[in-house]
Formats: sequence, structure tokens, C-alpha cells
Amino acid sequence: QVQLTESGGDSVQAGGSLTLSCTHSGYTFSPYSYCMGWFRQAPGKEREGVGTIVHVGNTAYGDSVKGRFTISQDITKKTLYLQMNNLAPDDTAIYYCAADERIGDCHPRSRRMFTYWGQGIQVTVSS
Repeated sequence: QVQLTESGGDSVQAGGSLTLSCTHSGYTFSPYSYCMGWFRQAPGKEREGVGTIVHVGNTAYGDSVKGRFTISQDITKKTLYLQMNNLAPDDTAIYYCAADERIGDCHPRSRRMFTYWGQGIQVTVSS
């Protein structure tokens, strides 16, 4: 059974930085063919895509985080990262890690494609 576990959530001041991690285990699809992503959901809003990464390293980002957030991975550690810089109060949300073995539409807009989800972790940015 696939398990995704997020960590690193915190409360920070606007302009600050934070790195989220997502460790994954139990997947049966090839470790060399997958799409992983970060999504977030603020109170009263729909879940939106933050960034995605394909197993070969290609990344894509949502418009609201381009230039500020960076998604990366350490395959040997089975860990996905989200480096968030210049945080703003609008970045306050629960952040979710997601994964799927399908890579054809690996993009933040493809929220509904993802099969496996973590439980989420809170990030709060104060002004």
C-alpha cells in the first residue's frame, strides 16, 4: 500500500522560507516511472496544484508559485521536497503530497489524476 507522509510544516513570517518533505513507500509501480506533486488547500478554497515532478526530473509549477517555489526529489531517500521562498500570507494552506504511476499529464492542473495522497500538513504565513 502506497504511503505518503509530509513533514516540515510550520508558521513563518511573510518573506520567509520553508522546506516541506514527503517520504513515500509501498508503491508497486516502477520506481523509475512516476509523477509526484504538491498541492495545497486554503480554507474555503479548492485544492490547487503547486508543482509536479516526473521521475526523470521534469518539473511544472502553478502560476501563483512560479519563481518562488522549487520542487525536487532524492530518489535514493524516496523523498520529495518543496522549497518555498518569499512566502506570503496567501500561501497559508494545508499542503498535500501526491503520487501516481501515470506520467502522461503530470502537471499541477491534473489534480484529479493522482491516486495516492498524503494526509497534509499545515503551513501558516503571517504578515
